[in-house]
Amino acid sequence: MSGLRVIPTWRHGQERLYVCLTDGRNVAWYDREAARVNLLSEERREDVLDVLGPFLTGEVTVGPPPVPTPAELARLSLHPDDDLAPNRPGEALQIALDREPAAPRRMRPDPRRRALAAEQAVGEALDRLDGAGWHTLHSVPLPGGDRIHHLVIGPGGLFAVRALYARKQRVLVADPMVTVGRREPHPLLRAVRADAARASYALTAEVRPVLAVFAPSALDITAPLREARVLTDTDLPTLTRLGGTLKPADVEALHAVARDRHTWTRV
Repeated sequence: MSGLRVIPTWRHGQERLYVCLTDGRNVAWYDREAARVNLLSEERREDVLDVLGPFLTGEVTVGPPPVPTPAELARLSLHPDDDLAPNRPGEALQIALDREPAAPRRMRPDPRRRALAAEQAVGEALDRLDGAGWHTLHSVPLPGGDRIHHLVIGPGGLFAVRALYARKQRVLVADPMVTVGRREPHPLLRAVRADAARASYALTAEVRPVLAVFAPSALDITAPLREARVLTDTDLPTLTRLGGTLKPADVEALHAVARDRHTWTRV
């Protein structure tokens, strides 16, 4: 008997199978997604593979844990309270609604609810880009109570995305004015560009502005836009067609910097 046992755990939503001694010390772990068995002791290789045998699927790589990259080291050293990566889409609005819900007799729907629906839909669409090598941070706080709805980092570059609720309404864009339904025009593209400019300053990298319109009945853009994109929430996957700007290591490094709350305190 090897005296080893397998203990399944979940870390950051991914399953890992740890191989432990009887006193609880780890000697290896199996990462299913990476198809890799990480050995802390080469002397226990045969015992580890024997006890993991029923759990291994397909071909796996066996060896010592990979050396962490600078981006991974930065993430590991980040205090949980300062890590923006766990933020949900619409995090700031959700907290505000939980703290100060609308009066029950209010005749009109709370506009924060509509804004939250837009941020959640846009955020979910952006989160689905993760498998293509992209990262999205939600509700990035800025000084003065402002925030960037979504910051997207991937092979095609960096984008500051602002969500706009327009369900079943026609949206007219005449840069910088944006008109939703019968409402008064609003210079929303100026705010979107300001978000991108502040993000560029914080990250010392080019960040491009994007307005993401949630579920409009029609989207009309009357003239070419200056240094900005206006997309519906269903068109956001087209961002993945933009490639060749950043290498994977650059994406990870920028994501590590952007997820640190302290990065945004002086913009």
